[in-house]
Amino acid sequence: MSTPAPQFCECNLGECRTNLLPLLYEMSRIVTESGNLATTLQILLQLMRRHMKVVRGMVTLYNPDSGSIFIHESLGLTEEEAARGIYLLGEGITGKVVETGQTIVVPCISDEPEFLNRTGSREDLAVSKLSFLCVPITRGGKVMGAISAERIYDNSQLLKLDVEILSILAATTAQAVELYLLENVHKAELEAENLRLRQALEEKFKPDNIIGNSKPMREVYRLIEKVCRSRTTVLILGESGVGKERVAHAIHYNGPTRTGPFVIFNCAALPESVIESELFGHERGSFTGATNQRRGRFEEADGGTIFLDEVGELSLPMQAKLLRVLQEKTFERVGGNTPIKVNLRVLAATNRHLLSMVGEGEFREDLYYRLNVFPITIPPLRDRGNDIIALADYFVAKFARDMGIEVNRLSTPALNMLLCYHWPGNVRELENVIERAMLLAEEGVIHGYHLPPSLQTPVVSKVATGESGTLETRLNAIEYEMIVEALKLRRGNMTEAATDLGLTRRILGLRMAKYQLDHKAFRGVQGRKP
Repeated sequence: MSTPAPQFCECNLGECRTNLLPLLYEMSRIVTESGNLATTLQILLQLMRRHMKVVRGMVTLYNPDSGSIFIHESLGLTEEEAARGIYLLGEGITGKVVETGQTIVVPCISDEPEFLNRTGSREDLAVSKLSFLCVPITRGGKVMGAISAERIYDNSQLLKLDVEILSILAATTAQAVELYLLENVHKAELEAENLRLRQALEEKFKPDNIIGNSKPMREVYRLIEKVCRSRTTVLILGESGVGKERVAHAIHYNGPTRTGPFVIFNCAALPESVIESELFGHERGSFTGATNQRRGRFEEADGGTIFLDEVGELSLPMQAKLLRVLQEKTFERVGGNTPIKVNLRVLAATNRHLLSMVGEGEFREDLYYRLNVFPITIPPLRDRGNDIIALADYFVAKFARDMGIEVNRLSTPALNMLLCYHWPGNVRELENVIERAMLLAEEGVIHGYHLPPSLQTPVVSKVATGESGTLETRLNAIEYEMIVEALKLRRGNMTEAATDLGLTRRILGLRMAKYQLDHKAFRGVQGRKP
């Protein structure tokens, strides 16, 4: 229901409000023409001081993203007092007005227990005779803030009239407040969130977070650090599953194009007939089904980085078109003739031997040298030594967290199997192996018989392959692991290992002979304590 127009001409209230009419009109004009909310609100507060005899006034704005209500402009408050005036929805009189969208009038603030005096501007609240008026600023049913005023009223009709005037002022400024919140507060929140996400990505993909400290990987880190400083084209080489894409992320998010997009395109994932359209885009009607104009991956990556994975799978015609983009940073969409220029960094990766392909005529020599400006070769997992253990521990922790499974370590025999395996699928295969073992593990430990048959010793593999799922076979596997664990812990000392296992030295020797174990192999090797 709309608020009835106030009767400004009634001057028998002790104060006259007739002279407010031209000022309200002038303020309406200023709000319409001015894009500066601060100027508008300063005029509003001066109007309240001069013609309504307000001693303190506040315009508070509501930020739904943070849930806070803060003083944007004030009258009669110091900067320190205004800075303290922050409320939550439903907190105090101001919080209730913003929460409910309803006007609240407190005839005497000393009688109101919910009056917070958050700003600390009222010296003796208990004996104060000030009245407090607070009206919501609303637009389209959405509460965006409030206007509040304080003064002493001896006439209840005058107080009611000033509440109506404040409501008019709130309605007059509502559009300007909405525009300000959209352009400043909400925009700032989005920018802050964007910055937070970008920083999270940079943290996730920075070189320090690529797991492993082996000598081959330290050389990779050194090269990444060198090439990050420039926009040089990088060719990332290595077997399938070694983590080429992760290295590409690290280069992008630590380089000069990190604020731009990072676009990934797998050159082997699509048939040749659609690769050109995917990379360069197409014009409407350029081929059957092209109902709209479409931007390609190169356009999407403008200002950032494009990562061409499996670049060795491109056909010779596509290689020629890619060469032109690398040389000139210019291309045309399929079906178009307008040159499109882009400014981006190119990273490429392959698991193939490009130089051999050049010799066999399968890869263009000029494209090879254009891509091979700064090559980085990622070593296979089998050449990374104890990085395997670090990666395995990382994946155990990751899957324990993601799956909600309480598995916290791998047994020593299981680690030995990981170290002895040749890992044709590299880090990707290791991740899959650990994920499978997590589902099979019991009592918080991954044992050797939880690993796939291809990793296991002959004794343990019978259990996993199902060749013999008997109790005896499983007990043999557990016994084998316990003996190896004890020998590693005691560095091949059979007497101490036998004591740990509750066996005599002779019985332990017989059990070791059963599994073809030699205590000398464990000398100088420190096992992990449970």
